[in-house]
Amino acid sequence: MTWLLALAVAALTAHTYVNAGWWLRRPPAAPAPVTEPVAVLLPLRDEATRVTPCLRSLLAQQGVPGLRIVVLDDDSTDGTAEVVRAVVAGDPRVTLHAGVPLADGWLGKPHACRQLARHADPAARVLVFVDADVVLAPHAVAAAVATLRTSGATLLSAYPEILVSSVADRLVQPLLQWLWLTFLPLRAMERSPRPPLAAAGGQFLLVDRAGYEAAGGHGAVRDKVLEDIELARAVKRSGRRIALADGSRLARCRMYDSWPELRDGYTKSLWASFGSPVAAAAVLTLLLLLYVVPLPLAVAATLAGTPTVAAAALAAYLLGVAGRVVSARATGGRWWPDALAHPVSVVVLGWLTVRSYHLRKRHRLSWRGRPVG
Repeated sequence: MTWLLALAVAALTAHTYVNAGWWLRRPPAAPAPVTEPVAVLLPLRDEATRVTPCLRSLLAQQGVPGLRIVVLDDDSTDGTAEVVRAVVAGDPRVTLHAGVPLADGWLGKPHACRQLARHADPAARVLVFVDADVVLAPHAVAAAVATLRTSGATLLSAYPEILVSSVADRLVQPLLQWLWLTFLPLRAMERSPRPPLAAAGGQFLLVDRAGYEAAGGHGAVRDKVLEDIELARAVKRSGRRIALADGSRLARCRMYDSWPELRDGYTKSLWASFGSPVAAAAVLTLLLLLYVVPLPLAVAATLAGTPTVAAAALAAYLLGVAGRVVSARATGGRWWPDALAHPVSVVVLGWLTVRSYHLRKRHRLSWRGRPVG
């Protein structure tokens, strides 16, 4: 039985390796200049302390002569708009708009993104959604647009490098890339028309404008906590394709500045990742069995004098660690010694998921001062 556990982890780690080595799209290092108009869309809500590096990186973009930057101040109370005006210093490529009040039936992020898309120059053929905590390399937009076009997709999610510093960051954040590299067949996902088979990240997301509008835009995901994934599903429902790319050489993102922010950020949305509590329980049970049980089992079997069981359990643990190493190295993440704590990472993910369902049941989920879920 223990060897079957090790074989299951080995198969998943092999899948991680195949995804990372062969199926994960990698944008060109030296992209050709973009010949079509592009609009970069930046939603902001109380981002005065974080937005400056992002804006400066947008203003420094190269190879996109038709670039226009549209910024939306979504009812900030910390002087975000003043910071934006100071940084852009009247650059004609940038327009700043004040957001309208949140409409009934809408969550904040999709509401802001819909406004941005409406403010974008009608001539823009590609819309690039960027979060305020993202800093782009000078060629990032050009490389991402090139990848969108060569992939033949309507929507491209270019996952940035996730910057980590605290222990909490290092335990939780690498799971983002590890989960989809391990469990999602990337090329099958791109080819499949099935909406449930979709993944996306909203930090650096590109869409063909015509396809975006045909899919209903953010109006199709107005009440969705995970609006990025739901937008990808809406694109699939419209008969179009999506794609994923490693954006670690194009963009860096520090999502949270503290443990409370990280905890609350994951808590607000994890319930929406699984659908139902039953599905969440099934997935978490599988993750705990495959990636948490092996290490204590190896220790217990060693103490009990059953070396065969101990060897199989240790192999399962090390194979799980290897999967984390492959994922981190493929996406610009930190792997040593962080991967050794993979079982702890999975336990923390499980706790955050339980907390997410618990607070949602009590209608206590919120983000940036607005109720969620």
